[in-house]
Parts: sequence; structure tokens; C-alpha cells
Amino acid sequence: MCGISGFIGRTKEDRDREAILKNMMDKIIHRGPDQEGMYVNDQVALGFRRLSIIDLDHGMQPMFNETGDVVIVFNGEIYNHLELREDLIAKGHVFANNADTESLVHGYEEYGVDILSKVRGMFAFVIYDMKKDLVFGARDFFGIKPFYYAKPEGNFVFSSEIKSILAYPDIKREVNEEALEQYMSFQYSVLPETFFKGIYKLPAGHYLLMQNGEMEIHQYYDPLMQPAKAPESLEKTVSEIEEVVHESTMAHMIADVEVGASLSSGVDSSYLVSEFPGQKTYTVGFLDKQSKYNEIRYAESLTKELGKENISKTISSDEYFDSIPKVMYYMDEPLADPSCIALYFVDELAAKDIKVVLSGEGADEFFGGYNIYHEPLSLAGYQKLPLGLRKGLAAIVKKLPNFKGKNFIIRGSKSVEERFIGNANLFSVEEREKILKSHLTHVTPQELTAPYYAKCKGLNDIAKMQYIDMNFWLQGDILLKADKMSMAHSLEARVPYLDIKVFEYIKNLPIDYRVTDEATKRAFRIAAKRHLPESTANKKKLGFPVPIRVWLKEDKYYNKIKDAFTSEVADQYFDQTMLMQLLEDHRNGKADNSRKIWAIYVFLVWYEIYIAADEVQIPA
Repeated sequence: MCGISGFIGRTKEDRDREAILKNMMDKIIHRGPDQEGMYVNDQVALGFRRLSIIDLDHGMQPMFNETGDVVIVFNGEIYNHLELREDLIAKGHVFANNADTESLVHGYEEYGVDILSKVRGMFAFVIYDMKKDLVFGARDFFGIKPFYYAKPEGNFVFSSEIKSILAYPDIKREVNEEALEQYMSFQYSVLPETFFKGIYKLPAGHYLLMQNGEMEIHQYYDPLMQPAKAPESLEKTVSEIEEVVHESTMAHMIADVEVGASLSSGVDSSYLVSEFPGQKTYTVGFLDKQSKYNEIRYAESLTKELGKENISKTISSDEYFDSIPKVMYYMDEPLADPSCIALYFVDELAAKDIKVVLSGEGADEFFGGYNIYHEPLSLAGYQKLPLGLRKGLAAIVKKLPNFKGKNFIIRGSKSVEERFIGNANLFSVEEREKILKSHLTHVTPQELTAPYYAKCKGLNDIAKMQYIDMNFWLQGDILLKADKMSMAHSLEARVPYLDIKVFEYIKNLPIDYRVTDEATKRAFRIAAKRHLPESTANKKKLGFPVPIRVWLKEDKYYNKIKDAFTSEVADQYFDQTMLMQLLEDHRNGKADNSRKIWAIYVFLVWYEIYIAADEVQIPA
């Protein structure tokens, strides 16, 4: 596990290529504080920051093949590297160490880009083939590990984090207002081009090739669900899920250091903790232990029953708000998910003891866990009415004051393609166009999701929603915060549910075994029940509960937000009258605007760190 940085191409003659690379690497020292390595010549500069997990005494990067003409920098873990090693040794390749990185080097020599079909793990890497003058970069199947790049002056600059690319001399810090426009709806950066003009992210399941200054991007994996229509017995399916979860959990335990686990009150992390052979678990909460915002009492009860240790922390409101600038610094781009700050604290807690933590991300996307996946079932009866009638009713109720059932009538008039853009949908197009002052493209969220819906045309609506979440919400929110918050504390987060073998099994899981009127993650929960107390296995999905809606009504934090909303920066991008209306209506209980307020506030915090400041640096 580590951070990678580098550039390919020639720089201006008066520039010190090693100094440039060293500056880029220093920006991501938190990703790999144990060691650093670099390889620099006239054409390529590859940098590496190491967090030692496997083969502690060796495994330094950049790493070469036997003949020294293929070199790699790699971030991640290859869980089947021992199997790959045996295969490659049998084919005549000579290994110099026991690190998983070397299996990628020799795998590329043997299979070229097809090595991607043979690996199991999380990864972002760049290989430079000196003989062919070829750059080969790739990101894992689901986007667990980040990969950012830019092409200034015809060169290729890459890194695990944007802040490292910003340290390259020809990169300008300029806000991408198109990203802001879509962020207002999605709550995260959703476009291929990041919040910084000219800096891009490689999508999950894609690789790039660059030769003679020309770059091509190809998709090598598409996580498309194919639910079976004639299910096998539920009992057999549940037993198979047990086997799949257990096998993946054990595969993710490979390490030469201690492995712990994050634990909430939910079924995903709880089931994971029941399966993993480690002892230490970590939990955070808010307010007091009796609060709905505090999961510590659940975690303590479960670990006691399982015979494991739980280390916990209750986060105060001051700690939460004081941490926001640091969180946005490590995040690279604005993320309006309040749980990312909770994650920052739980990872900080874990990092005091261990280097590797297992986490439950991905179970909801894979097994059908989000409460909104009930929607196609709840709307089914209403949508039997003629479309024209439903559209007419929706047009009428839109003009009426809020009442119970209003949203149901409106959403029932729309297809899944029209109403669902992922787990978050903050500002409507109409709302964001009123509140934003910046240049607008008027591109709707539906235009961005349309190509993905086209790929899964013909599937059940629930499977379509899962596919959208896999390509948007999972990459843009869930995995972004999982990687950035863990690496902020030099902690490796592993996600056993987000495994290629797990997905290849669940992609055929029948819809009835995912979501029914009564349950989400139906078959998964039954499997979990065999290992957990029934109350935990059946617990309703909470996410990572954070009491921001409560705190924003308190004078101290209301005034903090007010100061930001009335600032010059806010005036540059937003209609300040509308900002204050959102804040006042929330404070007075007229509406729960907490998520909308939060989205704008963290953008303003991010702006001060990354755009307004003379130099990008860790906030005090």
C-alpha cells in the first residue's frame, strides 16, 4: 500500500526533474511514511511512498523486471499474487522478492494488458515499458484505489492524489465550474474532469495506454448485474453467500502486520467482524451512548458476544467542525457526505494500533441494501395507472404546499431513468440554476446517467439502480472517502465485499433475493443471521448517522455557517440571499436543509484551502 506520483515526458531544460518529483511525493507522505523511492531519467520520473504491509524488508518501488527495461509504481494489494507467482515462475520468470508488486511486472511481460483479467485485488498502477516507450496505467474493477492524471505541455502527470499533481510546475489551480454545477445535485465530483480544470480521474475498470504522445483509454471491466430469473433454492443461495463472504474475508487478511476492522451497528460491518480472525474493532459515535447518532453501545455489545475487543470514541461537535478543513484537504475535492468526517475519526482511532483495517463498503451496492431500492416495489401499484394521469396529478401537486404523499405522486409519474441518479439528489436542476451564479452548462444529471441506463436497458429497475450506484455513488462518494480518510492516517482500508470473486457471484443473484417489500439484502441478511444476533442482522440501514441537522440550529455553528455564506467567495459563486434563506428556514424548523447547507459549506471550506490560499498545505 502506498502513494504513487510521477510524470512522463521531457521538462524544460532548467528544471530539476528529481526535485519536481520529490515535491510531488512529499505531498502524499501520509500515504506511505515508511519509505520512499524514485526512478528518474530524461523521459520518465516515477515516485513511490510506501506503507509497508507485505514483505516488510523488501518490496521497494519503483520495481523493475529482470532486464531493467520494465518499471512499475503500484498502489494497492493483489490478493492472488501467490497464485500468479507460481504461474509466472512456471513460465520462466525470475522473482527477486515476495512483494505482490512483482507479480504485476512479470504479469505484464507475459500477458500485456490482459494481466488485468488475471488479478484479484485493489490497485492503481503505472508501468513504463522502455523498449516500447509505452505507458500502461490501470485502476481496479470498482474504483477502490484512486488514479488522477493531467497532460500539461504534452506530458503525462499522474498521482494517487490531486494535491501531488498540483505540485507539478505547469499545473494551474483553477475551479472547474462544470464540476460544481453537478456537485450541487450529486454531492460529489461526478465528471471525468475533477474540480480542477485539466486534472482528470481514470474511471474504475479502465486502463490507459500512452505512446508517442497519444493516449487511449479502454474499459476492461463493466460491473453489470445479470439477475437470474429462475432462482435456485433460498437455502442454497444463503449457504453460497456464506462461503463467498468467508473466502473473501480470509483472502483480504493477507498481511505481515496486524489487521483490525471498523465496526458500526449495521449488518455489513458486523457480519465482517464475525468472520475475520482478528481481535481489534473500532467504532465512533456522537452525542451520548443513548442517542440514535451513537453506535458505540451496539458495537460493544456485539464484540462482547463475539469475544473481540472494541475501541471507541465519542466525537464532540467542536471536534467535528474543527476537523473539516483537514478533512477537505485530504479529500482533494469537495464531498458533501457528513459521514466522511466520522470516518476520519474512526480511521485515526484505528491507526493508533494497526496498519490495516477491514471495512464493510460495497455490501449495499452488491447485495441490494439501500432503502431507496424499495422504491420500484412501492411504486409498482401506482404506476399501473395511465402515464398521462400520473403526469397530470404530479403537475397539480407540485404547485401545492407540502403534504404526506406529495413526493410519492411526483416520483410515481417518472420512470426510474428520470427519478434516480444515485443515493444522493440534493438540489434539483431548477434549484441549482437559481442559486448558482457561476457559468452553467445546463447539463442535467439525467443526461450524465443516460449512457449507463442505456447499458442496462431491459434489466429490472432495482438492478438498474444498483448499476447506477456502482458507477456513480460507489466511486464518487463511498470509495473516495474510504481511501482518502484511511490514507490520511497512513492506514490501509480493505473492503472484502468489493471483491471481483464476490461480484462474479452476486451479479446473478435474483432480484427477490436482493430486495423485497419486507427487506433489503434479503439473502445476505439471512446469511448474516447465522453468525450474528437477529437484532443486528435485521437492523434497518442507517448509514453513518451524523447530527448535523441538530448542530446547524445551534448559535455557534449557525454563525460559523453564516460567516461562510456571507463571504466574498460565497458571493462569487452563489446567490447569497438564497443561501441565507436555506440557513434561516433550517434554523426555524421550516425545512430540513442540512444536506444542502452542508454541501455549500464544505465547498467554501475546500475553496479556501485549494484555490484562495497562496500555497496548498495542511490546515493547522
